[in-house]
Amino acid sequence: MTRAATYLGFVLLGLLWLVPLERLTGTAFPVHMLRHMGLVAVVAPLLAFGLGDRLRWLMISPLIATVLEFMVVWAWHLPQLHGMAYLLPAGFALEQGSFLIVGLLVWVSALRAHNGLAGAGSLLLTSMHMTLLGALLILAPRDVFAEICGRAADLGGQQLGGLLMLGIGTPVYLIAGLWLVGRDLRSTDPAPQT
Repeated sequence: MTRAATYLGFVLLGLLWLVPLERLTGTAFPVHMLRHMGLVAVVAPLLAFGLGDRLRWLMISPLIATVLEFMVVWAWHLPQLHGMAYLLPAGFALEQGSFLIVGLLVWVSALRAHNGLAGAGSLLLTSMHMTLLGALLILAPRDVFAEICGRAADLGGQQLGGLLMLGIGTPVYLIAGLWLVGRDLRSTDPAPQT
């Protein structure tokens, strides 16, 4: 099971980074969000679960991991940094690499937390800030990235990107958080009396 998770994580990582999705779909922002959420909510948990002890060096306080992830994600969604990642290959590599690193920090720290509730809380807080960012993208009255990226305004594409953020992130973080709480509860249940 852990080997399959590792292989699947690396295959998805390759697909997200190597397949020219923008050219295939003809859209920029939804692909950006698909890559972003694929990295932090699919690839990172698969690798954190699959590689297990090999990634223990990434374990920090789940709350600190969440704060770092929050800062990185929101920074890359500021129009200037988003434009840099869209227009410059080095900016794109830095953005994508930082998404993967903070995603791994959150997931390794949450899955390995001594207290499942702390790990679940970290995932819940991550889900909350992703939900807020997704909602802001959906509700924005204009395409906030088009001008700085030098592309035509695509409010529908931005809204679809926000929906992808909500649709991928919310269930993944919620289900994983509930699983961590359940794991914690199962491990503290007293042995049945006979």
